[in-house]
Amino acid sequence: MSSLWTTDRIETATPAPELTATPEAVDVVVVGAGLTGLTTAVLLARAGKRVTVVEARHIGAGTTGNTTGKVTLLQGSKLARIAAKHGTSVLEAYVTGNKEGRDWLLRHCADHGLTAQREDDHAYAQTAQGLPTVRAVLDACRGAGLDPEWLDSADVPFPFAGGVRLRDQAQIDPIPFLDSLVVELEAHGGAVLQGVRATSISGSGPLRVDLRVSHAADDTRDRQFFVRADRCVLATGTPILDRGGFFARLKAQRSYCMAFDVPGDITRSMYISVDSPTRSVRYAPTPEGDKLIVGGAGHPVGRGGDEAAAVDELARWAALHYPGAVQTHRWSAQDYHPAAELPYVGPLLPKTDRIFVATGFDKWGMTNGVAAALALSSRILGGRMDWSQAFGSWSTHELAGLTTAVKDNLEVGINLAKGWLTPVMSSASAPLDGGGVVSGPLWRPHATCVVDGARHTVSAVCPHLGGVVRWNNVDRAWECPLHGSRFAPDGSLLEGPATKGLSPIGQAPGGAEGASDASGELARKTGRPRGDLP
Repeated sequence: MSSLWTTDRIETATPAPELTATPEAVDVVVVGAGLTGLTTAVLLARAGKRVTVVEARHIGAGTTGNTTGKVTLLQGSKLARIAAKHGTSVLEAYVTGNKEGRDWLLRHCADHGLTAQREDDHAYAQTAQGLPTVRAVLDACRGAGLDPEWLDSADVPFPFAGGVRLRDQAQIDPIPFLDSLVVELEAHGGAVLQGVRATSISGSGPLRVDLRVSHAADDTRDRQFFVRADRCVLATGTPILDRGGFFARLKAQRSYCMAFDVPGDITRSMYISVDSPTRSVRYAPTPEGDKLIVGGAGHPVGRGGDEAAAVDELARWAALHYPGAVQTHRWSAQDYHPAAELPYVGPLLPKTDRIFVATGFDKWGMTNGVAAALALSSRILGGRMDWSQAFGSWSTHELAGLTTAVKDNLEVGINLAKGWLTPVMSSASAPLDGGGVVSGPLWRPHATCVVDGARHTVSAVCPHLGGVVRWNNVDRAWECPLHGSRFAPDGSLLEGPATKGLSPIGQAPGGAEGASDASGELARKTGRPRGDLP
């Protein structure tokens, strides 16, 4: 199902004539047309830069179009986790950046006639066991210079053992916000290319950004071309380039949202629990009346077990606490948790100033994404944001997350081995409609699913680093448990560090096309599949 924000929205790829007119050289190419990418593009275009944004699917197709739309500095237990790893000075810089991001977003909404609801936000414990975490959130907020309030109770229908309130935060519908950015970008001479996937970046000055038409209904389907640029910003959730190893510094997470029509009173403020299972609540105004949005049921991508059971439990929770609630929408989003809790915003590689990344927002992209855009645009234009040291893509701060990174990568190794062994040991039968299984010989596992009566069989090997994909029975998609690449039932690429889809059976699972780093270059030279390279 589409998100509440994107329902009934008609998305089309950039037509071939406009692609033909794409300039051969620009100042900056931004990869990704979500909140971070489009805000960065607008800031640069305002300063007179020639900017082109390329988007593999359509505007808002990724996390921004599937967010809860909360614009808040409270951020659940996030501030407490940063304080525990880094101390007060780094926490203050992080909050300052998020405050500037929040305030810029809300000023933009006011200047462009976009609605935003100013509401209080709450981080709360569902049971007494969660109270120490909430107390840590309270201390972190105070240490960061915020003005939190402690609440022993709240007027809500769900369990509330105690919590922190931060007044005057906000919530928005993200799609009108993105649309306004596109209009402004184009007014400044910039362009957005939809249905165009960036597959590799090479050179040092100017850069060559290789592009492939990823969605087309005509003979441009397999068309490849390139644009030259002085700078490139990767605003794609996780970078599509492996240089810098960000795929190993992030943990991909999937979470789910539902919208409900609720009879009677609806919860007006924003809430998120700090203890498990996570429960996130807000309301959303619509032409048909206010809807309740409930989020949760999160899991590492490709490691969700029975996702449908977890999502059903989330729906039962909503029905229990909001009697008569009728579900109208369901959707999911992908976010990336950084090992040291801080986002990665800056150069792709140390001591370089050509390719930049913005990732690791850990479900709080409405403020972090704009903060990243402010920091990156300032750097590209020769300025500096003092608070941006807390967002550095290469920083000694990351040492605080070393233990977490080692643990996460050990889990990756375990899931790599498990993925290759499971099909051999499995006796799974053919999938029913809505299901998917991985089977076949050890040397060539294949993924078979049935969706709406159509059967699809593709290679089960992720073309990124050779993980064996698993079926998500809620999203009806193949997911790689290593680094979060996701694929449609027919194997076409949805998102992640992979730059091409799952191969049809009989083809190599990787290949030169789409390889975007040193291993991809070796694949081009040797002909070996990228997924087989170390």
